[in-house]
Parts: sequence; C-alpha cells; structure tokens
Amino acid sequence: MKIQSIHVSKENLLLTRPYTIAFKTVDVVENGIIEIVADNGLRGYGSFNPSYQVVGEHLEDALALLNEENLSALVGKELDDIQALCAIVQQTFRSSPTARTGLEIALHDLFAQVQGVPLVRLLGQKIASMPTSITIGIKGVTETVEEGREYIGCGFRILKVKLGISLEEDLERLVRLREVFGYSIGIIIDANQGYDAGQLARFTSQTEGLNIGLIEQPLKVGQESEMRKLPTEIKKMVAADESCVTPENALQLAAPPAACGFFNIKLMKCGGISQAQKIAGTAARHSIDLMWGCNDESIISITAALHTAFSFPHTKFIDLDGSLDLARDVVEGGFLLRDGIMSIADRPGLGLKRV
Repeated sequence: MKIQSIHVSKENLLLTRPYTIAFKTVDVVENGIIEIVADNGLRGYGSFNPSYQVVGEHLEDALALLNEENLSALVGKELDDIQALCAIVQQTFRSSPTARTGLEIALHDLFAQVQGVPLVRLLGQKIASMPTSITIGIKGVTETVEEGREYIGCGFRILKVKLGISLEEDLERLVRLREVFGYSIGIIIDANQGYDAGQLARFTSQTEGLNIGLIEQPLKVGQESEMRKLPTEIKKMVAADESCVTPENALQLAAPPAACGFFNIKLMKCGGISQAQKIAGTAARHSIDLMWGCNDESIISITAALHTAFSFPHTKFIDLDGSLDLARDVVEGGFLLRDGIMSIADRPGLGLKRV
C-alpha cells in the first residue's frame, strides 16, 4: 500500500470565546489541514496551528513549505514503516516544526488505519481515560468565577487559570475560586512567563493553602538557571512550556539539578509525534512527569495529542481543550469527552470523519 497523494489547505475555524493570555488576545483560529490519500482510498488527516511566540513560525511559513516539490519526497512511498516515513518528514521539513507536526499526525493516522487499530494501540496504550483541564483566560475576578461556574456545570473538574499580568489580581482570582467552589475541583495555573523569581516566591507563599496542582512556565525563557535554583517544593510543581520546545531542550532541562517537575509537551511546539516521544522518554529517564497541552487546534491534532499522551504512564495532566471553543471544524469523531473526562474511541487510526 502506497501514498497516492497529499492535499494541504488552510481553514479559519474561528472562536466562539476569544481570550487573553499574558502576551496577547486570541480571537481568530486558522489551522493548516493535511489529507494523505493511500492508493486503496484510505485517508489520514493532520492539522497544525503554530504559536509564533514559541516556535518563531507563522502558519503561512509552513504552508509555503508544504508545496508539491517538497511533498514529492513522500508520494509513492510504501505505508509499511512509520519510523522511516517520519524520518523523511524530519529531514525534508527540518526548518519547519509546524509542517513536520501536521505531516506526522496524518501519517500516523493513516498508518494505524492500515493496521486496523486505534493509533494509541500501536504506540502502546498505558492510560484509558483522564480528566482534561479547561482554560480560563486572564479576566476580572467576577468573570473568572462566572466562567468557572459554567465549566463546572458542564462536568469539568480541573480549571486551568491564565495568570501573569497582575500578581495581586492573580491571587485574588484564585482565592475567590476556592471560596466559591471549595476543594472538590482541581486548579492549575499558567503564568505564561509573567513572573520573576521574587514574584513566584510570593505567589507560592500566598497560595500555599489553595492546593494549586501545577504552575506552568512562571519564568521567562532564558531564565532556566533561575528555575534550577528554585526550592525543591516549588520546582516540582513547575511545568516547563515555552522553555521545553525540542528534545534538545528537554535534555538540557533534565540535566541535574533538573529545572522543573513537569514537561508540558505540545505537538505544535516539538515537531511531531516522534519528537514528542523523545521528550517523554527523556522525562521518564529523569523522573519528570508529563503534562500535554495544545494551542487552538482542530479535533485532528487534539486527538493525536491524546493518543500520544495515553501511551506514557507518567502523563499526569492533560490540557487538551483546544478544539472545544471552535465555531466549526473540518472533521468529526476523534476523542470522546464526557463530564470532563477524555478517552479514545475504539476506531482505526484517530477515528476521524471529514465533514
């Protein structure tokens, strides 16, 4: 069985709920969509939506590289060795983590369909289901509580709260969430590089009784040496996000003394499933736990991240809510979501259907 053709397009999926984080407001969601067609008619899907602030690449940059000439490196290849196909992708599109991610997702989807099993089974499933966090952007205290009430009413039990502009308001928002909802829900936070070491020390001191489960990227990229100096009790709560983009970054962060207790792996950062596996392997060897995150993405790439996350036993958090606020999508199916719990359908590949 061979790759017959590859089709690439751009889709504006829009957002039903724009949001603010420490360095921008997001209201438009453009995704690249890849469809790989086998000579027997099976179709594998991939999608991508990079964050320029993290990977230094715009969507248009990746789309320009996904041209007929470059894609010819894959057309005609046998669908019998996924590692060999990924190696071609990593070499041909080495300058574009975004293009590599979209292609690897589509290849893994198609390869698992050829095998007739869900992708996670080929990757080695370790987890059956897990609650996803759902994100509240930076907003006022009242609005934060209102949005939290909406999500909890929908069955979600872990709130991820974006912080990093005003420490005083950050603290007020978290205190108020605990006052209103108690300790039956989980709270994790994402500072998006918004604190310095002094602010982080104050934050952790004043939230000690609030049972914050994880602190995502509190310090700026480039301050990894400061992360290493954090007290152990703080450091074990810290998840490296923008500091952990590539497998090489993961090796550097894990070198003793480790700079964090978690790696936040995003397919949109690292350049594909094969690269995410390398980061997760480094984490396992150094007793670092995993969080799996996302951008605003199609169901396609969210489902691919979930399959990959569930193949590692040291996955402790998933933050895979990136398709939930899309006004539309190009596929249906993929992951299952009930009362905030994500699981995988027993369907070949990623279990997707084009709409």
